[in-house]
Amino acid sequence: MTSKDERLSFLEEMKDVRRIRKPNRAEVKVPVELTPGHLERQRAAVDLPRRDANPLTADIVDPLTAHDILSWQRPGVQHGVFRKLRLGQYPIEARLDLHRMTVEEARKEVFSFINDCVSYGLRSVIILHGKGERNPDGIAQLKSYLAKWLPELDDVLAFHSAQKHHGGTGAAYVMIRKGDRQKQQNREVHGGR
Repeated sequence: MTSKDERLSFLEEMKDVRRIRKPNRAEVKVPVELTPGHLERQRAAVDLPRRDANPLTADIVDPLTAHDILSWQRPGVQHGVFRKLRLGQYPIEARLDLHRMTVEEARKEVFSFINDCVSYGLRSVIILHGKGERNPDGIAQLKSYLAKWLPELDDVLAFHSAQKHHGGTGAAYVMIRKGDRQKQQNREVHGGR
């Protein structure tokens, strides 16, 4: 077929088609009167604050200085395991840097980071919190909060200030509990319960 034949064929097929005279827009009318259901949903949305799933508290903490050492372990963590953590002998599988964050930003990031570590099966991580040496009062604010927050998270087994080459008292090694998937894999490999 030539282009002239194609055009004639097209016009023959389209002979019964008529142009739409109205504009191609939907007519939406805003209800003048709000229904009782609408008013109730609106009131509920304003009255019910969003529930914060983050269990980390942001109230008063014991102030720590740049040179204070963080050290904590949950009962049941073996001394040899904690010693290896303290000496930085576990490979660092992830890192979180809290520098230049507000307390509220850090609170959200720490909670999210630990949850992500459990999800991905990471066991040994580092959190860089800074020493707070530039603060006029000498208080290491994020470090102080981190020392309070980490024990509040059930997935944290232990933490300790890092070795000098990893940031010293401005960072903390964190040991994280095994996730359910890792526990199941261990049972399969070692034939446990």
